[in-house]
Amino acid sequence: MSIEFIGFVGNHPASETVARSGPVIDLTYVETLAKAQEQGGFDRVLFAFHATSPESILIAQHAASVTRRLKLMIAHRPGFTAPTVAARQLATLDHISGGRVGVHIITGGDDAELAQDGDALTKDERYARTSEYLDIVRKEWSSAEPFDYDGAYYRVRRGFSEVKPLKAPIPVYFGGASDAAIAVAGRHADIYALWGETHDQVRELIARVRAAAQTHGRQPRFSLSLRPILADTEEAAWAKADRILETAKARIALSGFARTAQGPANEGSRRLLEAAAKGPRLDKRLWTGLAALTGAKGNSTSLVGTPDQVAEAIIDYYDLGVTSILIRGFDPIADAVQYGGELIPRVRQLVAARGVDRAA
Repeated sequence: MSIEFIGFVGNHPASETVARSGPVIDLTYVETLAKAQEQGGFDRVLFAFHATSPESILIAQHAASVTRRLKLMIAHRPGFTAPTVAARQLATLDHISGGRVGVHIITGGDDAELAQDGDALTKDERYARTSEYLDIVRKEWSSAEPFDYDGAYYRVRRGFSEVKPLKAPIPVYFGGASDAAIAVAGRHADIYALWGETHDQVRELIARVRAAAQTHGRQPRFSLSLRPILADTEEAAWAKADRILETAKARIALSGFARTAQGPANEGSRRLLEAAAKGPRLDKRLWTGLAALTGAKGNSTSLVGTPDQVAEAIIDYYDLGVTSILIRGFDPIADAVQYGGELIPRVRQLVAARGVDRAA
């Protein structure tokens, strides 16, 4: 695998520019989007987590049942399920899906959202708990005999799982850019996930994570999340970005992506806003307009241009050490189809021409 493409499967039609419609769990939509991305050559798809949303592992299980090759990236928040139980749930789904499970650990940077699930720990305490949580999850997945664990947040006596990951260790994706998060990423992340930052920001953050991982003798890979905007000409692509921004402005009050007066609570969003403050167009074709509008709520920066131009811009990140690209659009199904037909093949060709497998 030279480069991995990760898509996104939501629970219902919705984005910053698409008004939410249908039931909270629209199974037809889940199935259609999962199948479109499998057919389009995506390697894996993300299932998001929020304190008020449907349970990601169950939505992922359904998507796995209607696909055959598409791998799963299940967003999971430590602290609300016992780590021994979560390890067995994920390993069980790995068997059911034929070895397609991956987990994306999101500790959470918004105190108000965490409070909705009854969590009152500070951010640093949450990351310390996450580290213990992943210690135990990995022991459940790997230990050939019962184990004990004594930590500040968890105590386990004779923990053991009969069900192990099916073929290989379940990959652990990990997000978070605070100092506390980087320390945990260095210890646990197989793939560290960044948002779509500038080249300089990506270079700096990768260096920090690599330094943290080196103390544990580990070499994580890196993922980057973007919202590509494609058109037949560069001028048309930027015009499309302008239309997306105007539509988002018109829908902002109803979309749930309105920018708050107090600013973002998490370091990742603050880093995107730091980039946005430098202008709407950065590096070759990184667009920060939507991040500035929404307060960088989630994955909100784009690469804008023709498919060839955006593919070349993705390769710039590949050359910085990024080997997984998470892409999702503003019109989820139509954009996923376009990415599969026009963008993913071009990037794979460029990577193959490099003759270097950075993801090995």
